[in-house]
Amino acid sequence: MDLYCDNKAAIAIAHNPVQHDRTKHVEVDRHFVKEKLDAEIISFLFISSEYQLADVLTKVVSTTVLLNSLGKLGICDIFAPS
Repeated sequence: MDLYCDNKAAIAIAHNPVQHDRTKHVEVDRHFVKEKLDAEIISFLFISSEYQLADVLTKVVSTTVLLNSLGKLGICDIFAPS
């Protein structure tokens, strides 16, 4: 299973067991993810924030990214002139 992530630090922590000292609250989750990475069940792939469709629902994005993502999600402006 491919997991797309726009956070390079999160990908590095998942792959590198030495960096676990930098995390406080993800001990159990980190071990679970590391186990699945070692078994090659999941893989982390970096993707730029502008291509993350969920970002329009969770954070502030530019107008260009917003309009592009809304189109990909099939969301349209019902008040736009026809």
